[in-house]
Amino acid sequence: MRTAEQVTFGSSGLDRAAAERGAAAQKALLSDPAARTIVLWRGKPLLDTDAESGGHLLVDLAADHPALDGAPPPLFLGRDGGVPRFAVDLSHWTPAEGAGAPGTFADASVQRHPLIATGAFTDLRAAMTLLSRRDAELSATARGLFEWHRTHGFCARCGAASLPSQAGWQRTCPACGRHHFPRTDPVVIMLVTAGNAVLMGRSPGWPERMYSLLAGFVEPGETVEAAVRRETWEETGVRIGTVSYLSSQPWPFPASLMIGCHAAAVSTGIRVDPTEIEDAIWMRREEVLTVMAGEHPRVGAARPGAIAHFLLMNWLADRLN
Repeated sequence: MRTAEQVTFGSSGLDRAAAERGAAAQKALLSDPAARTIVLWRGKPLLDTDAESGGHLLVDLAADHPALDGAPPPLFLGRDGGVPRFAVDLSHWTPAEGAGAPGTFADASVQRHPLIATGAFTDLRAAMTLLSRRDAELSATARGLFEWHRTHGFCARCGAASLPSQAGWQRTCPACGRHHFPRTDPVVIMLVTAGNAVLMGRSPGWPERMYSLLAGFVEPGETVEAAVRRETWEETGVRIGTVSYLSSQPWPFPASLMIGCHAAAVSTGIRVDPTEIEDAIWMRREEVLTVMAGEHPRVGAARPGAIAHFLLMNWLADRLN
């Protein structure tokens, strides 16, 4: 798929500079006066919502900014045009505005830090389509790493508290010496088609009218193709023949890699498993066009920025090859 990496959070070509994650290299990079640091609070990046462009721009700070005093050690994201880029988690800070609703489908609240003159902490899902490709990659990388550190503080081998190492790209157990690495969960997401129709599904708890493509986690010992066939059958009773890869998307909510595939259906009868999804329907190309235009009387579109929306738009434009 020629446009594969144009998906939101797709690669921007950031130099991750893995060879510079050691302690000595990090000390030198942190002392570089050109180094810049992005800041997240409970998964929400600091964005300049008042920029003249009207868009959301990722704010970066000097490494010695007073707002970063007392924060955990920064993570090294890489080099951006040669400039060292770091990320700091300010989740220990308590804002005057309150915590918002980070556990809901979308968090409309923003939080402003009294020591940071520009920007506010803004929900990444709400702003993801407005970020540049580089800002999106930096934000997604930082959010995914911070969430992994938050949930993996203990050694899975012996249970002792582990410590960050390699500039945040490892955790090391001081008790048994085991090294742990950031977790990414592979998820297949399927553009299932039969002739001129695509299979759409709806999960419980989604916003009213929202439908999207089917998706599910890849299980141990399973190929991507097998996962596509199994998940589609389990959720809808539709059988799949050929499966081909289209595109992938890092999805740091909290730590998935969405693997987009085109799946050719060999049956069309739907049998919904209510423990998996709420509803599933076949939609003709003409109907999907009205969905994307916001004009369908029953079905609302998948969220812009999500790979489901990206795949559907490319299918409608006949750009899958």
